[in-house]
This record gives sequence, structure tokens and C-alpha cells, in this order.
Amino acid sequence: MFMKNTITAKLLILFIFFWIVSIAPAAAQNGDPPPPPTEHGQTGNQVPGGGAPIGGGSIILLVLGVAYGAKKIYVAQRNLRES
Repeated sequence: MFMKNTITAKLLILFIFFWIVSIAPAAAQNGDPPPPPTEHGQTGNQVPGGGAPIGGGSIILLVLGVAYGAKKIYVAQRNLRES
């Protein structure tokens, strides 16, 4: 009796899992995009992100990454000289 309940419970869990996996892609579908704004003289679609500049932030991240790498190399070379 116990084994039959265990098999039934496992099958139920498996069925629920596959049902959720098969329904998820359909639930994730988007509708139609909104119409373009009419204010400020724009008649077409705008670029994603509203045309925000990303150049300054990426340059800062690049410089900080180079500085971090240079520090790691400096510390590694100093440790090799001390050994």
C-alpha cells in the first residue's frame, strides 16, 4: 500500500513539473509593442534605453579593471622576489 502511494505521489509531482515547463513559454509571450510617442516631434520608434550614453561608465569600468589587474600583477611579482 505504501509503495503505491509513493509511486502515485511521484507521478503527480512529475506531471505537475512537466505541466509547468510546458505552460511557462506560453505565459512568457509579450503582446504588441506600444505605439511610438507623439510628443517632441518624434514619429518613429525610439532606440532601446532611450538613447542614454554608456561610454563614460564603460570607460570607468575598463580603467578600474586594468588598475585591479596591474595591482594583482605587482603583488604577485613582489611575492616572487621575496621568496
